[in-house]
Amino acid sequence: MPASTTKSLRVAVLADSDTRWKWGSLTANRISPAESDIRLDGFLLRGRATPTARQLEEVGVRADSLREVTAVEFLREMAKEQYDVLVLALVGGAVQAMLHGLAHAWQAREKRPVVVTGYVGVVYEKLADGLLLRHGADLVLANSRQDADRFRAVYEGVGADASSVTEVALPFLGGNAYPAGGHDPYTVVFAAQPSVPESRKDRTYLLNRLIQHARLHPDREVLLKLRSKPGEHTTHIEELPYQKLVQKADPPANFRLVYGHMGEVLDRTDLLVTISSTAALESLHRRVPTVVLSDLGVREALGNHHFVGSGCLASWDQLDAGHRPSPDAAWVARQGVAAGGPPPGGGSYETAFDVARFRITELLEADKLPALAPYYTPVTAPGYLPGILARHHLGPDGSPLPGAPAADKQPSPVRQIVRRAARGAYRHGVQRVAPVIRRMGEL
Repeated sequence: MPASTTKSLRVAVLADSDTRWKWGSLTANRISPAESDIRLDGFLLRGRATPTARQLEEVGVRADSLREVTAVEFLREMAKEQYDVLVLALVGGAVQAMLHGLAHAWQAREKRPVVVTGYVGVVYEKLADGLLLRHGADLVLANSRQDADRFRAVYEGVGADASSVTEVALPFLGGNAYPAGGHDPYTVVFAAQPSVPESRKDRTYLLNRLIQHARLHPDREVLLKLRSKPGEHTTHIEELPYQKLVQKADPPANFRLVYGHMGEVLDRTDLLVTISSTAALESLHRRVPTVVLSDLGVREALGNHHFVGSGCLASWDQLDAGHRPSPDAAWVARQGVAAGGPPPGGGSYETAFDVARFRITELLEADKLPALAPYYTPVTAPGYLPGILARHHLGPDGSPLPGAPAADKQPSPVRQIVRRAARGAYRHGVQRVAPVIRRMGEL
């Protein structure tokens, strides 16, 4: 009997929110070399957006182990354990802090893990800032050809090594292609976003138009797809949850709120409507009719400027009148979305991660990897980098500062209660107190 060619691969994913855990864990599986037997260990960076058990369950990705850590606890774990690949699924500042912390933790090592990072979805703001904070990883993943070109231009423009930029695709695309006959009843889904738009006026407007659409089309099922329940946080802060706004409305019977996995919702969707959510790319990949709203303008602040040229921009007035969007095939292809949809119509998506797998295989087979070398150092960014590191209890050289949390020590019951209370107070402040203070300031 021939020997097994399966190779054991230890992969760690550090994430700071539910969406980044979803991206990081799925990416880890997509980029792992073929015939690998993966052991996936998940680490959740403690903070305001640390996902709840319900949010983790909704993501649907299973890890061999999963626990909450501080930055310093994680770095101490990485200094002790031998991993093959490490995926940093974090906001830019946290990625930069971890790169410096890991460089310090691994300075005496002959062999270190391959470090991978990237973005959860569409990159429509803080391009240079976010990219330079991610520089230093072995692979910086770009979710589309368009992003890969932009990423390289930024790195080369500041004299940084751009060889880490690797084109892939969003790891959570897939699912069933939109059926030719549609669904019964015809289902319209509005994919809400936590922070876009931001004002009560704009969010109330969108909600009212969605409810109006339900009234105008009583034969349709109209769903408001929500990312989180009140009190939960995602990647972005949500100060005005739609759940609270809808309490003052009087929606018809064919309108309702839904939660759950976006892929499962798309299984019954006939028209996906959003402002600028990455859900639009998931929908386009399945060839589901998709609209990016122009009602509030096409603006960088909303992120819908990213969809200029897509053929998907439209208003609620047009949708009420029966408009059906027709996406531009060339634009869709440049976004890392299979223009032909999921197999059997398409198929190019399945090869989107081949280059990343090949590069990781090469790095894993190398006798020794060079030390991590981020663009930002105490020399290149002396007024910026120390503050980023200090927020994660790290000194200018990436070493833990005195008084940083101890590793391998479970918080006491009292500390756990205090931590939960502090999180609750923070979320209450964001969702209740802060909006009141802003309104008072506008008087």
